[in-house]
Amino acid sequence: MTKTAGITWGAASARRLDRQFLAISARTGTPIADVAGTMLGVHAQVLSAAELSVGLRTDGVTRADVRSSLWPTGTPSAPPPSLVKTHGPRGTVHLLPARDLPMWCAALPAVADGPGSLPSDVRLTREQAEQVVTAIGDALDGAFLTIDELGEEVVARTGPWAGDLVMPAFQTMWPRWRQALHRAGQSGALSFGPNRGRKVTYTRPPHFTPMRPEEALRLLVRRYLHAYGPATAQHFARWLAAPPGWARSLYDRLADAGEIEQVDFGGTPAWVMTDDTVFPDASEQGALLHGVRLLPYFDAYLIAAQPRESLFPGAAYQRALAGGQAGNFPVLLVDGVAAGVWHQRRRGRRTTVTVEPLGRLMPRQERELAAQVERVGEVLEARAELVVGEVTVGAHV
Repeated sequence: MTKTAGITWGAASARRLDRQFLAISARTGTPIADVAGTMLGVHAQVLSAAELSVGLRTDGVTRADVRSSLWPTGTPSAPPPSLVKTHGPRGTVHLLPARDLPMWCAALPAVADGPGSLPSDVRLTREQAEQVVTAIGDALDGAFLTIDELGEEVVARTGPWAGDLVMPAFQTMWPRWRQALHRAGQSGALSFGPNRGRKVTYTRPPHFTPMRPEEALRLLVRRYLHAYGPATAQHFARWLAAPPGWARSLYDRLADAGEIEQVDFGGTPAWVMTDDTVFPDASEQGALLHGVRLLPYFDAYLIAAQPRESLFPGAAYQRALAGGQAGNFPVLLVDGVAAGVWHQRRRGRRTTVTVEPLGRLMPRQERELAAQVERVGEVLEARAELVVGEVTVGAHV
């Protein structure tokens, strides 16, 4: 390891892969919450993808282990979960360690809002949004409710205005209160419970005391740079879906306080933590970058690692991204960069994993790919079959 003034893509990528348990998997017995925390949340819009994100980083973990971390027995009287499924960065559904909620639920509400997209006669006022978030938390405390049951409780606790059907959604209209659903999750008033049949349920996560917003934002930047640095304020804003100017101001305050320092990252100014400036040297990078890895839809590494043009070089930028947006395709990584796409289709106890490399794989890489596919099957508790060929499934939206 060396401390350098100029950081290459190879050095940054090797350190990120190492810290993400993608160079060397977490050992059997490593708490799932530790892995999720290192990733800064596991994107869980598609739960099977979240299970793969965790399982492919952790020896021996299966989807059942991830679900038992979320819902130990599936009842309100169960022991507290170590993972919480809720609205995290970008307002999207994530698995977050329960112990990290004091940070997340102070930092996320403190992120500056962008321009609103709803007409003024549809939008909740700030006061109405606060009423709705409070009502959601009170209704879900010790209960598992479907969206319709939760809506009845919210309207009863606030007023008829909350139930006005004013939000166009999926060829129907949603009630006004649902604008605050993601904010309730980001504030710690709501999380997802286990499904009731085919219906999603919601509950309230374990009670906690939020950090002070400024301290939470400071900690979030530090953890982001530890996992994905060097990074610019614009990279941070893109990852968090925050206004770039707000992110620059936050970084400026941390730089003035001596928390972060600027470095040369491939010819571009970027930031690292002042006390975390050591990167793998040339002799160490090969071992950390070397290898074949499969990353599922919306994997945290695909979303956060920047610059995107370096992670998705050449043909990968067109094939493995959707209009420059990462995460919409599962990605084949070869020696630290995107080198193809893949898709898995499950039928009963079997799953077919189709992998489309963008170049020729060497025999060693073919063996590593086969091992990765076998691991996909283990995580999903299915027998996996590898097919090398064209992936005909389009981008996930």
